[in-house]
Amino acid sequence: MSHLATLINDLALILICAGIMTLLFKKLKQPLVLVLGYVVAGFLASPHMAYTPSVMDTANIQTWADIGVIFLLFALGLEFSFKKIVKVGGAAIIAACTIIFCMILLGITVGTGFGWQRMDSIFLGGMIAMSSTTIIYKAFDDLGMRKKQFTGLVLSVLILEDILAIVLMVMLSTMAVRHNFEGSEMLESIGKLLFFLILWFVVGIYLIPELLKRCRKLMSEETLLIVSLGLCFGMVVMAAHTGFSAAFGAFIMGSILAETVEAESIERLVKPVKDLFGAVFFVSVGMMVDPAMIVEYALPIIVITLAVILGQSLFGTLGVLLAGQPLKTAMQCGFSLTQIGEFAFIIASLGVSLHVTSDFLYPIVVAVSVITTFLTPYMIRFAEPASNFVDTHLPAKWKNFLLHYSSGSQTMNHESLWKKFILALTRITIVYSIVSIAVVALAFRFLVPLLLEHIPGIWGKLLAAFLTILFIAPFLRAIMIKKNHSAEFVTLWKDSRGNRAPLVATIVIRILIAVSFVMFVIAGLFEVSVGLLLGVAVLLVTMMILSRQLKKQSIMIERKFFQNLRYRDMRAEYMGEKKPEYAGRLLSRDLHLADFEIPGESAWAGKTLLELNFGKQFGVHVVSILRGKKRINIPGASVRLFPEDKIQVIGTDEELNQFGTEMEKASALDTNVVEKSETILRQFRVDEQSEFLGKTMRESGIREKYHCLIVGVERGEEALHAPDPHEPFMEDDVVWVVGEKADVYKLVGQKNENIDME
Repeated sequence: MSHLATLINDLALILICAGIMTLLFKKLKQPLVLVLGYVVAGFLASPHMAYTPSVMDTANIQTWADIGVIFLLFALGLEFSFKKIVKVGGAAIIAACTIIFCMILLGITVGTGFGWQRMDSIFLGGMIAMSSTTIIYKAFDDLGMRKKQFTGLVLSVLILEDILAIVLMVMLSTMAVRHNFEGSEMLESIGKLLFFLILWFVVGIYLIPELLKRCRKLMSEETLLIVSLGLCFGMVVMAAHTGFSAAFGAFIMGSILAETVEAESIERLVKPVKDLFGAVFFVSVGMMVDPAMIVEYALPIIVITLAVILGQSLFGTLGVLLAGQPLKTAMQCGFSLTQIGEFAFIIASLGVSLHVTSDFLYPIVVAVSVITTFLTPYMIRFAEPASNFVDTHLPAKWKNFLLHYSSGSQTMNHESLWKKFILALTRITIVYSIVSIAVVALAFRFLVPLLLEHIPGIWGKLLAAFLTILFIAPFLRAIMIKKNHSAEFVTLWKDSRGNRAPLVATIVIRILIAVSFVMFVIAGLFEVSVGLLLGVAVLLVTMMILSRQLKKQSIMIERKFFQNLRYRDMRAEYMGEKKPEYAGRLLSRDLHLADFEIPGESAWAGKTLLELNFGKQFGVHVVSILRGKKRINIPGASVRLFPEDKIQVIGTDEELNQFGTEMEKASALDTNVVEKSETILRQFRVDEQSEFLGKTMRESGIREKYHCLIVGVERGEEALHAPDPHEPFMEDDVVWVVGEKADVYKLVGQKNENIDME
C-alpha cells in the first residue's frame, strides 16, 4: 500500500506541475506550449530543484515514461501509412537522405571536437539528425501555414525521417550492444530489420483489417480502443522477442492500423491515452536535467544549438535544391526543420538504458531541444525574408543554373518499360520470398516437431514436408507466374526479338528460386541425393505451375491483400475526400490545391459562385465541392454554396491565404445582428378597436405582415389552447405571439423593449 501511495503522490505532482506550466505558457502566449511546458514541469519536479516538491520514486516514473514512448510511436505510426512513402516522391527522398546523412556527420564531428567518447558522438549525430514532427505540425498550425505550398514537402520529409529514425534506432542499438562497427554486422542488422518490417507489414495488412471488418458490428468505441491497444502491445512483445526495441513494435502496429478504415477512430480514441503517458514521458525528460550540468556544459549546448540551426537550414536547403525545387521553397523547407524533439529524447533514453552514453549527454540534448523549439516559429517566419535576400544578392549565373536545374528535374519522370518491369519483379520476389521464409521457419519451429512427436518415422516427415510445401505453394507460384502476362511483358516481347531471351531468363531465375525453396524443405527432413532432390523439387514446382486450384488460391490471397491495403483509399475516393492526381503536378507552377469548409454562419452560404466571383476577387477557382457523400467536380457558375460544404480551391500561396482570411471575415458574427435576431414571447389583448377583431388567423396577417407566430389563445376562463386558423378572433381574446424583438413590439404596439411579459 505504501508503494501505491508513493506512485500516486508522484503522479499527482507530475500532472499538477505539467498542468500549471502549460497554462502559464499559454498565458504568456508562448508557441508550442505542450512539449516545453512538460519539460519545464519535469525540471521543477526533479530532485535537482531544492525549492520545489520532488518525485520520490523515479524508477516507477521511468516505467510510465517507457509506456509513454510506446504510445507516442504508436500514434506516430497511425499518422504514417506505408503508402505515403511511395507517394512522397523523389524530392522528399533526396532531401531527407541528404539532411540525415549530413547532420549525423556534423553531430559526430562536433562530439569528436569536444573530445567525447565515440559512442557519445555517434548518438549525438543521431539525435540532431531528426527534426520534430510534433513541433513542426504545431508551429504550422499556430502560424497558419498549413495551406502553404512548401509545407507539403516538409511534411513528406518528416514522414521519411520518421521511418529512417526507426532504422537509425535499430542500428544504434546494434552498435551499442555489440560494441563494434563492422560493416558486415551492420548490414546483417539492417537486413534483419527489413526482413521483419516487410513480414509484419504483409501479414498485418492481410490479417488485421480483415479482423476489424468482420468484428465491426461487435465493436463499440471502448472495445475498439482495447483491441487496438492489445494489438499494439502484442507487437511490442513480438518486437522485443526478436531483438528490436519496444518503440519499433509500436510504430509498426500503428502503421498497419493506419491502413484500416478505422484508423481515424483509433487515432481519436488513443489520443487521450497518448497525451497522458506522453506528458509523463516529457516530464521525465525534464527530470533528467541538472542545472549544474547545464552550466558546466554551456559551451557545448551553444555549439550544438548553432549546429542544429545552421546545419538543418543549410543541409535542408541543399537537399531540397538537389531534389529540383526552387530556391525559395528550398529555404522555407530548410528553415522549418531547425529543431530537435521527441526522437532526440527517445534516442537519448535508448543510450541511457543501454548504458553506452555519458550522463552529461541527456541534459545537453534537452537544453538544445528547448532552445531550438523556442526559435522554431521565428526561423519559419525568417525563411521568406532570407530567401528574398539571397535571391537579390545571388549572382545571375547561379540563378540561371538553379532555374534550369529545377525545371529540368521536374520533367525527368519517364521510366522505361524494362525498369518498371524489373522493379515490379524484384518487389514481388522479395515480398513473397520473405513470407515463404517465415512460413518455413514457423513450420520447422512448431509444425515439424509436433507432427514427428505424434507420427514418428517416415510418414510424419512426409506429412510435415507436404504441409510445409502446401503452405508456401501459393507464394512460390506467385513468384514464378506473376507479371508473365502483364502489359509490360507483352509489350517488351512483341517490341523486339532481342528482348525475348532476357524475358525468358527472368522466368527461369524465378523458377529456380521456387525450386530452391522446395529443395530446402525436403533436405531439412530427408537425407537424399542431390539428383533425386532436384528431380522431386522440379516435379513439385511443375505441378504448382499447372494447378488451377493453386492459381485460384494465389489470386485470392493477393486480391484480399490489395483490397485491405487500398480499402481506406477507396473509401476516401467514394466519400469524395481524395485529391485528384494532378494536384502534385501543379507544385512546379507555384499552384496547389487547398481544402476549405464553408462555416454554418458564413455570409457566403446560399450564394452562387457567380455572385461570389472568387476568380475576380481573389484569383482562385473552385475545382470541386464535397457535399455529404456527393462530389461536384468543376461546378458551374449557377451552383450555390451551402453550410458545411467542403470545397477544393486552386491558387498560389498568397491567393489562398487571402481567400482563407476573407472566408473567416465572412463567417464572423456581428454582435448587433445577433442581438437583433433574438426571439421573444409576448401577449396582446383583442379589444373593440383592434384591427384583428373578427378576423381569422389567416386574415389577420400576423405572420405575413408582422413576421410573428401565434402560439396560443386565451378566451374567457379557458386555458391557453392552440388557435384554430379558421376561427375569428373575439373581443377580450389574449393572443400569445413569438417573433424577433422589433417585429413583436411593432405588433403589440410597445416601444419600450424592457417591458416585462404581462
